[in-house]
Amino acid sequence: MINPARAVAVDAPAPLSFPYAQPPAGGAVFEAAPGIFWLRMPLPFALDHINLWLLRDGDGWTGVDCGIALPDTQALWEQIFDEVLGRAGLARLIVTHYHPDHIGNAGWMVQRFGAPLIMTEAEYLTAHAHYDRIAGYGAEATAGLFAANGLDAQRVSMIGGRGNPYRQRVSAPPQRFQRMMDGDEIEIGGRSWRVIVGYGHAPEHAALYCASLGVLISGDMLLPKISTNVSVWSIEPEGDPLRLFLRSIDRFAALPEDTLVLPSHGLPFRGAQARIAALHRHHQDRLGEVLESCGESKTAAELVPVLFRRPLDGHQLFFAMGESLAHLHYLWHRNDLVRSKGPDGVHRFERREA
Repeated sequence: MINPARAVAVDAPAPLSFPYAQPPAGGAVFEAAPGIFWLRMPLPFALDHINLWLLRDGDGWTGVDCGIALPDTQALWEQIFDEVLGRAGLARLIVTHYHPDHIGNAGWMVQRFGAPLIMTEAEYLTAHAHYDRIAGYGAEATAGLFAANGLDAQRVSMIGGRGNPYRQRVSAPPQRFQRMMDGDEIEIGGRSWRVIVGYGHAPEHAALYCASLGVLISGDMLLPKISTNVSVWSIEPEGDPLRLFLRSIDRFAALPEDTLVLPSHGLPFRGAQARIAALHRHHQDRLGEVLESCGESKTAAELVPVLFRRPLDGHQLFFAMGESLAHLHYLWHRNDLVRSKGPDGVHRFERREA
């Protein structure tokens, strides 16, 4: 998901243009491009919405992402089923990645329509691992990672006691799927959509690009005004996800400049190249602040106030710790920082002397 602690404006340079000033109302759709209908669903976070997409597909519809599995969202979907899909129904459901706001209603919708679920394999398997708290996923493992990176015992206990919030927001994931891979071409409504896989935000996030329409469904990889959460998590405690993310968004720079980007959050926009440049500047600025702060040894917990300059609730702290680690690990893997482990078992980072 997007980091709600970081859900603030990042420099949006003038070249970005927004063809639509307002999103569609709940339960309504808007044709954002030929045969591509935009709908918006609520989220119970500081970031209060997600954009979803319905694509005309012959006599039926293909959905892209499906919102969080809560009664309010499902009530809005029921309205869409009645007023938009009608008897044609849902032919298939494509999910960009495993986060609850994207896959939450997949099990419910697939069962209702008998439609296949299309995902990348890593995202499909990760959804099941989160749902069942296996393979190193779960609040306890995350709490252990954060404790090893300086978070105090009270907040570690709070995070470890969260239970399984994923299961609370996701209907049981389907037991089978159709795999899509980077570079695949998927035909929808007589048009070809190319799968562009990205990393860093999720294990194998899939964006979709249609050259004939000049449209990119970017998921969470490219957003107009907020930064995507990029975090280190317990299953890969020494990972470097920020490097993966920055490499991944550079793949979109090769798209035509007039490409209409349909993001999961915010308004559709044009100006992908300018946005990519702004995101690079944003993260380089944060990395500079982290490096400057590590003149003396610091834990990830001590760096959270450097990256997030306002009070954080427990939900926001969860993502802020992961993102603090991502910035530290980027510098550590680049050999700008040295990591040490003290007798208390806590990792600390310090700037490498020239």
